[in-house]
Amino acid sequence: MTLTPLKSKLSTDGPRGKTVPARALLALCAALALMPAHAEPDEAVLGKNQGYPVGTNGGNWYGNPYRVGSWSAMDKVRVLSTRKVERAGPVTPLPAMAPAPAIQYRYRNLNYTLDEYLERQRVTGLLILKDGQIVAERYRYGRSDNARFLSFSMAKTVTSMLVGIAQDKGLIASLDDRADQYDRDMAGSAYGATTVRQLLRMSSGLTFTERYDGTDDIARMSRAAVQGGMVDVLRSITDRHDPPGEKFVYASAETEVLGRVVAAAARRPLAELTSEWLWQPLGAEQDAFWVVARDGHERASGYFNATLRDWGRLGLMLARDGRVGDKQIVPLPYLMDATDATRQPPAFRPHSATPYMGYGYQTWLFPLRERTFGLQGVHGQAVFVQPKSGIVMVQTAVYEAASGQQNPEPFRERNALWLGVLRSLGGSVD
Repeated sequence: MTLTPLKSKLSTDGPRGKTVPARALLALCAALALMPAHAEPDEAVLGKNQGYPVGTNGGNWYGNPYRVGSWSAMDKVRVLSTRKVERAGPVTPLPAMAPAPAIQYRYRNLNYTLDEYLERQRVTGLLILKDGQIVAERYRYGRSDNARFLSFSMAKTVTSMLVGIAQDKGLIASLDDRADQYDRDMAGSAYGATTVRQLLRMSSGLTFTERYDGTDDIARMSRAAVQGGMVDVLRSITDRHDPPGEKFVYASAETEVLGRVVAAAARRPLAELTSEWLWQPLGAEQDAFWVVARDGHERASGYFNATLRDWGRLGLMLARDGRVGDKQIVPLPYLMDATDATRQPPAFRPHSATPYMGYGYQTWLFPLRERTFGLQGVHGQAVFVQPKSGIVMVQTAVYEAASGQQNPEPFRERNALWLGVLRSLGGSVD
């Protein structure tokens, strides 16, 4: 609220036509200023009264009330190691669209606005781009434009893009090479005998449990990342549910192997490759970072951290088919194979890989006629892209439980918002 200078008496009429004394109006304004703003969803549980604290150890950063603080500043969590992804060179501009179209969406037969969406869901940041211009940018729970938000499994697509660039540079000769041709730590293991392409499609056929109940293989792998023994966990996966290459079954271990393959092929840390191959050429505004396991390898399956706008720049580069200006950053043939549902084998297309989405090279594929794809994190994080319409939506979030473990409504409403964004901005929803 902005106050203008007041004289001893104002010309403002009171309820009975009398002037209101300045001191009375000031008292009213002060009272209004002290009234609490509209509460954000579950803000007390998420740590508002404690200033949204950052986790103090390797375990509590994941839970309430540390989620908001930690998931936007993982480099401040004690006992976790990180490695910087440096930006350099000109920043790709993201000018504001003026006037910006209103965003509306429909969910369960009711119409909602963008602001109403934010009052309903645990969203920490939301960015919508159209043709490289900002249509909407929102921060919640005390976050700001310098927060670097945790990716969770959006990192998988980042890792995939590095695989494509490594292949284009000749560091990976063929996607049909076995993983252990590059990463000698995987020699003699089941994952080592899996091809790069099978890992990209999460189709090794190996049984890696990912239930997010604290007793599964993903929990075992996460503990090993902090305590040591990541390679031992990866080598311990030997049971099969299907022959390799035939079926999509989500498994974060396969992305961890891919990250190690790229680093071994280039003989450089993944953070350096991300900086040189992606972050600098796409024109990032701020440095990003990877969380690093105890053995020194970046956590390729879910631990990349970047600002909301730089996530948007990554999405914009993908929307422009891997280009920034006149420079091809991600090779087009690889990017199309990664993101085009029509290029996938039947078992990996939408409505087959899952009841709704398809799966490309570490990338989710929407069942729309127009090529539309996304990066997704387990707690509501997303970068959704429709190249032909030039529309990108980025969401960072702190959903209560992992996807598949909680009420699916937040994820369904997020997808409804995405379809509403497409409709509102002239995209295709068929």
